[in-house]
Amino acid sequence: MGQPGEKPRRATYADLEAVPPNKVAELIGGVLHVLPRPAPPHARASSRLGVKLGGPFDLGEGGPGGWHILDEPELHFPDPASPGDVEAVVPDLAGWRVERMPELPETAFFPLAPDWVCEVLSPSTEEHDREEKMPVYAREGVRHAWLVDPIARTLEVFSLVPGRGWAPVATHRDAARVRIEPFDAIELDLSLLWVK
Repeated sequence: MGQPGEKPRRATYADLEAVPPNKVAELIGGVLHVLPRPAPPHARASSRLGVKLGGPFDLGEGGPGGWHILDEPELHFPDPASPGDVEAVVPDLAGWRVERMPELPETAFFPLAPDWVCEVLSPSTEEHDREEKMPVYAREGVRHAWLVDPIARTLEVFSLVPGRGWAPVATHRDAARVRIEPFDAIELDLSLLWVK
């Protein structure tokens, strides 16, 4: 007669801190996810989107300002399955309205959920971004989420419906010029996000 299987050990934040710096590490539901650094198309799309939104919304140059837009912030949320433990996720881009977060925290992480997140999809991260991280963002009350796919050249837009999760708003493609909440004060030329 066999012995009952051992319950897998829950990963901790100490496990996350031990991951080499050339990797991206996230902790969701006690599972450590170690991901490769982004490939050039991914990095280019994320960087350019940050530049296009950062000027008008973070700096107020040619736009309304009122946001903190950051690359790869580490977000900490309480782990609902293990009181006292945290979940740690790292979106490619995130934004907080200044009225909700007047000043940046002094910690190396952000305990306040952003108002907007953007994940740039790659073949090695797409399933993780959609199936693991998007539900965490919805649970924590992030109001807007964008999924950018630099290979398919698409930008998927989602809006949070309280109590119901993510509602797809639109999918924009190729060289579309669009105005998208919460950054609809400017027109965004998607062709600038794709590697040429």
